[in-house]
Formats: sequence, structure tokens, C-alpha cells
Amino acid sequence: MTDALLIIDMQTGLYDGPDKPFERERVLGTINHLIQGARNAGAPIFVARHTGPAGSPIEAGSPPWQVWPALDVDEARDHLFNKTRPSCFLGTDLAQQLHAAQVNQLVIVGMKTQFCIDTTCRVAAELGFSVLLPEDGHTCMDTPTLSAQEIIEHHNATLAGAFVKRVRATEIAF
Repeated sequence: MTDALLIIDMQTGLYDGPDKPFERERVLGTINHLIQGARNAGAPIFVARHTGPAGSPIEAGSPPWQVWPALDVDEARDHLFNKTRPSCFLGTDLAQQLHAAQVNQLVIVGMKTQFCIDTTCRVAAELGFSVLLPEDGHTCMDTPTLSAQEIIEHHNATLAGAFVKRVRATEIAF
């Protein structure tokens, strides 16, 4: 059994949209560090792109839909896939790919904390995967009600225990 890195929605339209994610440069650096660790260990890397319907700002193939160029993704080696829901599992073959690769533990990073990170962590746990959530490896934007920092802190605390093992990115060894 092995570990895998799952990177969620690090796309141009979200990362560099009108509302910038909290500590986006630091989070990008953290994710790139995890990518290198996974690559060095031969762990599979899965990259989810949220895909909107035709005519939406993040429709397949549009510039905002593309993976952020500074993300160290290798499209020839890494497993890129599209999703249309907050869960990386619903409507995709991610679970089948993880089982085929004999993955039992997922390291989940990316965007947006309160939507796709939260949902994917919960569903992964329900599907029997062990989940490591780097508390410093996901981000989102401020909302009218809560700051991004508050959202991140809340989800780190809420997901820990029942759904994920909360860690710092530097504690992860693939």
C-alpha cells in the first residue's frame, strides 16, 4: 500500500482571480514542496481541475480553467482529471485509480478549504482512505462572514480526528 498526493483546484481562475487566496504564495510553495517529496518517493500525484459548464468562466480548455503555471505539475507523469462537483470522487474515476495504484493514504492540498477540500476529505474517509491534511497546505478567500484564516482554522479543527489526521506539511514523508 502507498501514499498519494491529491492537489485540488489550483487553477488560474481561482488562484489568480479577482479575490486572491489567503497566503497564496506560501501555500503554492508548500504544495510544490510536497510534489517534490512525492516525486522523489515515487508516490502518485493526482491533480483535480474544477470544470464548469460551457460558457462558464472555468469551462474546460478556458484560460481560467488551466492549472496555475507555477504549480510543479508534470502533465506527462501526473494524473490530471476533471471534476464538476466539490467532491473529487463524485462523477470521476478517482477512487478506482487510487485502488488500482494500491493507495491507502491520501495527502490532500489545494483550494478551496470550505468547499472542495472539506468535501473531498470527508468523502475520502467514508471510502476508507486514510487522509493526511496539511494544515498549511490549503487555502481560500475571505467571505463577507469570515476571513480566510478563520475558515482555514475552523476546517483544520473540524476535520481533525473524525476525517483526517491534521499535520504540518514538513511532517509528511511519502
